[in-house]
Amino acid sequence: MDNNFEQFNEASDLLKALAHPVRLCIVKGLLQKGYCNVGYMQECLHLPQSTVSQHLQKLRSSGIVKTERSGLEVNYTIADDRIRQLIQVFFKEDQS
Repeated sequence: MDNNFEQFNEASDLLKALAHPVRLCIVKGLLQKGYCNVGYMQECLHLPQSTVSQHLQKLRSSGIVKTERSGLEVNYTIADDRIRQLIQVFFKEDQS
């Protein structure tokens, strides 16, 4: 058995962060679109901005997404390439 539990903790944390339908939808959408702002996600998801922002904060604190500022607009992108592979497995899609 592997004594280095840190790698398991990290993988578990990523999976926990993705373990919500809204967050999975956000991540899948970002992979398809490349980047997106909160307003666009809010319209697509039909959820209040505060709800979308809370989910984005969880994804950001887990290192799954990152922000890029363009003037006054803040766009979100995927920060961890492992996420693309996970989403491909979950949804059996080729998103390359």
